[in-house]
Order: sequence, then structure tokens, then C-alpha cells
Amino acid sequence: MDRIYKIGGHCFALPDERLMEAVDGISGFKPFVWQPDLVSAKDVYEGAWLPDFTVWEGNGWGFPAFQRKSYGFGYEDVTGTFGVSGDSFLLELAPQGEPSLYLRTMGGTGRGICLYGNYSPRLLRFALWMGYGLMTVRKDTVALHGSCIVYKGKAVLFLGESGTGKSTHTRLWRENIAGSKLLNDDSPIVRYEEGGVWVYGSPWSGKTPCYKAERYPLAGCVRLSQAPYNKIRRLNTLQAYAALHPSAPPAFAYEEELYCGVCSLLEKMVSSIPVYHLECLPDAEAVKLVCRTLYGDGYEADSE
Repeated sequence: MDRIYKIGGHCFALPDERLMEAVDGISGFKPFVWQPDLVSAKDVYEGAWLPDFTVWEGNGWGFPAFQRKSYGFGYEDVTGTFGVSGDSFLLELAPQGEPSLYLRTMGGTGRGICLYGNYSPRLLRFALWMGYGLMTVRKDTVALHGSCIVYKGKAVLFLGESGTGKSTHTRLWRENIAGSKLLNDDSPIVRYEEGGVWVYGSPWSGKTPCYKAERYPLAGCVRLSQAPYNKIRRLNTLQAYAALHPSAPPAFAYEEELYCGVCSLLEKMVSSIPVYHLECLPDAEAVKLVCRTLYGDGYEADSE
């Protein structure tokens, strides 16, 4: 029986036992195992219901060489290469002194992805993040790099370069605004659906173990920068787009098919929700300034 995961409202299947065991070894995925209420196991097995995509286990013979290398990157001791062969996107994650993990899409952004090689958790987690993005980017769904707080049933996404203080700011929310909670601390899933912008928790939360299978309407986005004072201003449409753009998956900017999907979502975001720039200190006053701006003054009765 396939195992089904539901992330960002999209379902994907794992049909291979070895892959299931490997994913079990990665913290964060268990809350996203889907137990369908309205779809019977028989329907899934017989194909009457289909997931959005499938993650298969491949073998070395089925992985073509890169025809074009679009983007290179690194993290820890891993060298990553993203590119294209025919109508497939390819990813290689090569850790120093270990075998690589390979990913290929099965016909562009079609029905699934195939994985082969080293299922080390630090490689498989990233490969699944990339594969999920490749399968959903044309469905108004993008994982944005940021830290997301929830308050009064709505979410705020804080963006910024690494080291800007996103995690510090959302920690200060939880310490100073009663009833606020963290949804995700690194890679929440943003999706345009039902005529609005929603944000979902995900299994990819950086160094903070915050894995919540929840979704909330997005009240706004705030791009942070450090300053010796606290000041917030709403950005115009062009500025808002420029503030969101650096937080999208960088590899997708090098392939037109993927980049069009990213741009489609960002355009809908800037036309649907406010985007702000916060110049701030790492203190409670910065948090209260944002809270007043996005939620009004009622928070004080709950938190003080």
C-alpha cells in the first residue's frame, strides 16, 4: 500500500518500502502522513483516486547525464547541481567522501519524481523539498524562505537574508504576544487558492523542530533589516515584489518553466496582501509595532 503525504494541500505517494523507511528516518514528515477520510484504501489501490504526484525509487540506469547545468550551490559539505536533460529536471547532491543522491522529474513538472542513491537524511530532506517544489510550482504553490508566526487565526511571514533575525523576531513574538505561535521557521508553503493567499506548515523548518500540518490565511509579509531603531512602512507593488522575490527557491530562477510559476504566485501575493519593510532592533517594541500594524491595537488586552 502506498504511503500518502499531504503538504501544502498537495498529496504525494511513496510506493517503495525502502523510500518509506528512509523518510521515516527524517524528523518532521510524520505529521504530514495523510489518512484520507473520504477515499478508501481500495480506491487508492485501484487508481480511482490519484495523488498529485508520486515519488519513485529509481536505479542508476534510469538517470541521464546533464545536458545543461543551470544552477550550482552548496550547504554543509554538499555540492548541489541542478539542471536539465531532455524534458526532465535533474538534481545531484554530492557530499564530500560519500555517494551522491540523484533526482529526476518524470517528464518535466508532470506526474512524479524519481530518486536514486544515497538516502542520507540531510540529502533526502533537501531532495524531497526540491522535488515537491518542482511538482507544485505551476499550481500557485511555492516554499518561501522565512519564519512564520500565527496570531488570531492569521499568519504573518517574516522574510530576510540569513542572519537578519527572522527566527529571533518570531521568538520575541512568542515571548511578548500571548496567543501567538510559530508555524514554521524556515520554509513554509505559500499557496494561492480559494481567491486568497494561504500559508501552510511543512516538514522543512531549518534548525527549529516545528512541523505542523496546519494552514492559515496570510495577513501579510514583512521583510526585515537590522537597524538601531524600529520603523515599519508598507511597500508599493513594485517594492513588494522585490521584497518577496529573493525568498523564492533560487534554482527556479534559471529555468523559464519554473520561474513563470514563481512569478505567477508572487504577482498574486502582491495584489492580495500587504507587504512591509521593517527596520528594527531585536526587541519587544519591534514585535509590538508589527502587531499593531497588521492586527490593530486589540492585542494589548491579551498580552499585557
